[in-house]
Amino acid sequence: MTVKKSERLIVKFITNQASQEEIEQLTMWLKEEENQIVFNDFVKTNYAIDTALNTFDSTEVRKQLSERIAKENNVFYKRRFSSYYKYAAILIVALGGFYFYKNASSDQVKKNVIVPRVDEIVLQLGNGTSETIDISEEKNITDKDGNIIGKQEKNRLVYNTAFAKGELVYNTLKIPYGKRFEVQLSDGTVVHLNAGTSLRYPVQFVKNKNREVYLTGEAYFNVSKDKAHPFTVNTQEMNVEVLGTKFNVDSYSNNSSTDVVLVEGKVSLYKGQKINQNQIYLTPGLKGSTQKGESEIKTEQVNTDYYTDWVKGSLVFKNASFDDIIKKLERRYNVTFINKNKTLGREIFNARFDNEPIEVVLKYFSDSYAIDYNIDRDKITIK
Repeated sequence: MTVKKSERLIVKFITNQASQEEIEQLTMWLKEEENQIVFNDFVKTNYAIDTALNTFDSTEVRKQLSERIAKENNVFYKRRFSSYYKYAAILIVALGGFYFYKNASSDQVKKNVIVPRVDEIVLQLGNGTSETIDISEEKNITDKDGNIIGKQEKNRLVYNTAFAKGELVYNTLKIPYGKRFEVQLSDGTVVHLNAGTSLRYPVQFVKNKNREVYLTGEAYFNVSKDKAHPFTVNTQEMNVEVLGTKFNVDSYSNNSSTDVVLVEGKVSLYKGQKINQNQIYLTPGLKGSTQKGESEIKTEQVNTDYYTDWVKGSLVFKNASFDDIIKKLERRYNVTFINKNKTLGREIFNARFDNEPIEVVLKYFSDSYAIDYNIDRDKITIK
């Protein structure tokens, strides 16, 4: 196993994101005494752990891990910060004497340990009131009169299939940095919302009227087919109209462009008032883009996976500037970057990370491109 791969496995385990297969690889690697020393030094340096490494027994490690996995099958897929120490301690105790410092005082927690901010998902109701969404809950969604109009299934909202009898009532979902969410609208359309995104949508659509939603941020849409009711996504710079299809819209306010990538079906793009002369049509595999303040919509052929893999938790950077990369990292992990290296900000990179913790991402850039940085809780300063 290469040094980089072993360090990635260690970081994924310590941050509670390692799979059972990855833990097995780690325990096999740790059979070698020299690897135990590498593990010891790496963890001690990066994770504020006191070490007293005794005899290592890989059989006992696998036994303990297998018992815990059998007892709590999803334990290694949980990402709650509160369970960080609980599960990390399993392997570390088995290794023979690593002890996590749970005391959060500045004397004991090292400055290179990242502590992301934790913000709540907010649902703003049509009457102007707001409530936070706890993604561990399952409950009914009610309207202002107490009628059940849908349900919350942990990290998704599902609205009942129905048309409104009166006027449209809009709700707004606000997803903070560091989180993603999903909503199934009353017409069956499924919308995946990326970090830092706001979606305004009708609780129920109205018969004989177009379906319209309003987006700031990034979302992947799987629109339910309904020829009688075209579906429109309105953004600040460009609008997308469809009958039923799959596409991604990236319209963050701090981006220089708004991009629409079509995966399946057909969509039309337009700016301002829709007329035949200003519509641009996309077929699968095309991206339509418009720059802020410009009237033109440009199209190009792309690999759609680069633009949609975020739904599965992946980060893909293709010919991306470092400044654009750190914007995405801020959204994904809810941290703040301060880049003092202006030349680096313009450099172009290609990289892919599949559900990796922020520590792995930073180490990749540090090792591959000699990028130097300091960490102060949720603030990362690039030198």
